[in-house]
Amino acid sequence: MNSDVDFLQLIIATVLFFVMMFGIGFILNMLLKTTWFPIYLFIIVLLPIFIWQTWDDKKSFAGNFGAFTFVDILPAIGALIGAYISGATIRALRRGGYKMF
Repeated sequence: MNSDVDFLQLIIATVLFFVMMFGIGFILNMLLKTTWFPIYLFIIVLLPIFIWQTWDDKKSFAGNFGAFTFVDILPAIGALIGAYISGATIRALRRGGYKMF
C-alpha cells in the first residue's frame, strides 16, 4: 500500500511541477516578450540551486550525482517539459497573430 501512495505522490509532484513551470513560463514570456527564457532560467538558475542545496561535501562528485534518484529527476523533467511547452505555446500564439503575446 505504501508504494502505491509514493507512486501517486510522484505523479502528482511531476504534474504540479509541469503546471507550475508552464504558468510561470507563460507569464514571463508575456511580460518579457521572450520565447525560451523559462528554459534558460530553469537550466541556468533553478537546477544549479537544487544541486547546490543537496550537495554533500563529504561525498565525491560522482557520489553526489549518484545520490539523485528517479524520484528527484522525474519532477525536474516535468518542470523542464512545462517550460518548453510554455515557450511553444507563446510561439504558436504569436504566429497566430496575437500581438499581446
